[in-house]
Amino acid sequence: MATDTPLRPADSAAYDDDRGGSQSRPAPPAYGWAPRLRRLIGIEEGLLSWVPEDRPRYTWYGALVVNTALLGAISMVLALSSFRSDLPLAAVLGVAVVWFWVILALDSWLVSSTHGTGVRKWTLLVRFFLSVLLGLFIAEPILFQIFDKEIRQEIAVGNEQRVADYRGMLVSCNPTDGAATTGRAECARYQLKVAGSPAELARQIDTNSDRAAALRTQVAGINKTLNDKLATEQRLCGPKYWIWRGGVRDVTITCERARKATSEYEKNSKVKTYEKQLENMVAEGRTLSARKDRAADGYQPALQKAIDDKTRQRAADLDTDGILTRAHGLKEVAESDGFALFLTIVLHLLLLCLDAMPVLAKVLSGATAYDTLLGARHRTSRKLYSEELEVQQTCARLEHDVRRHRVQLDTADRMSRLDQEYQRAQAERAVAERAELEARMERIMRTRGTSTTV
Repeated sequence: MATDTPLRPADSAAYDDDRGGSQSRPAPPAYGWAPRLRRLIGIEEGLLSWVPEDRPRYTWYGALVVNTALLGAISMVLALSSFRSDLPLAAVLGVAVVWFWVILALDSWLVSSTHGTGVRKWTLLVRFFLSVLLGLFIAEPILFQIFDKEIRQEIAVGNEQRVADYRGMLVSCNPTDGAATTGRAECARYQLKVAGSPAELARQIDTNSDRAAALRTQVAGINKTLNDKLATEQRLCGPKYWIWRGGVRDVTITCERARKATSEYEKNSKVKTYEKQLENMVAEGRTLSARKDRAADGYQPALQKAIDDKTRQRAADLDTDGILTRAHGLKEVAESDGFALFLTIVLHLLLLCLDAMPVLAKVLSGATAYDTLLGARHRTSRKLYSEELEVQQTCARLEHDVRRHRVQLDTADRMSRLDQEYQRAQAERAVAERAELEARMERIMRTRGTSTTV
C-alpha cells in the first residue's frame, strides 16, 4: 500500500534522482579548521552540504581573509617599530592584535556580503575599491621596511643638504665684520644676536655721540642763559647802584631779586646733573671706542660658536623616522632611479592584490552553485515571508470579523434584556396603579356606605 512506503526526510533527499552518484546529497557535515574558515566569511554549512564541491573554494576564501588580517597585523608591527620605537613590546603586540581583528572583521564583511545571486556588479566594484584603500594602508609600512636602507640613506642625504643650506644662510646673513643685513628679506629668519659685534659697537658709539651732542647743546644753552643772568646780577649789584641804608652802603632790592632769579634758574635748570651725565657719556664713548678696537679679535670666535650651535640645533630638529619623512624618502628613491620606480610600482601592485584578494577572487570567480542555492533560498524566504504576511493578514481580518460578530450579538442580547426589563417595569407600574385605583374605589365605596347608614 502507498501508506506503507516510508517517506524520506526533506533534509536527506538526494540532490538528484541519479542513484548511481558517487556522493549523496546533502553531504555529511565537515569538521576541523576548514568549517571555521568558511564560517568567517559567512558560509552556512547546512546549505553548502548540498554542493560539497564548493567547500575547497570557500575554505581558501576564508584562508585569504585570515592571511590579509595577518598581513595587516605584521604591517602594524612594522609601522609601530619604525615610527614609535619607544613603545613597549606589549603595547605593540596589543595594537597589532586589535588591528588584526579590525582587518578580519572588515574583510569578512566584504566577502560575506557578496554571497548570493542578487549582488549587483557595481556593489562588488565598491567593495573592491574599499579593499584597495585598506590595502594601501597595509602596504605602505611593508614597503618602508623593504626599502628601509635606501630610505634612510635618502633621508640622511637630504638632511645633510638642508643643514648645509641652513649654515650657508647663517654665514651669509651674519658677516664677520658685524655689518647689518636687515635690508635683505631672505635674512629675516637667519639673523643672530652676538654680543661684541664691531658693527653693533659702532652703532652704540654713534648713538652715544648723538645723545652726547644733544646734551652738550642743551648744557651750552643753559650756561649761556645762566651767564646772562650772572652778568645782569653783577651789573645791578655794582657800586653804581649802591644805596645808603642805616648809615651803611648796601645793594638795592633789584640786585637781591636778580641774585634770587640767578640762584633759582641754576637750581631748576639742573645744569650740574646734565654736566655730570655729559661727562659719563664722554667716558662711555671712550670705553666703547676701546672695545671696538678689541672687538675684531673676539667677535669672530663668538659668531662662529653661535653659528655652530644653531647648526647643531637645526640638525637635531630634523625628523628621520616620521611617516611623512619616510614617505618623502620613498618618493625620492623611486624618482632617482628607474628600476627603483619599477620595483616600487610592482611591489605596490603585488601588495594591493594580496590585500584585495578576498574580494578580487569573488569578483573574478563569479557566481557559484552555492550562490545559486543561496539566491534560491532568499527568493523562497521572501516568498514564504510574503505568504506568511498574507496568512497573518487573513487571520487578523477573520479575528476582527469574529470580534465584530461577537459585539453585534452582545449588543442585540443587551438590547433584548433592556426591552424585557422595560416591559416588566411597565407591567409592574400598571399593576401598582390598578391596585391604587381599586384601593381608592374601595375607600370611596366604604365612605358612601357609611353615609347611607347614618
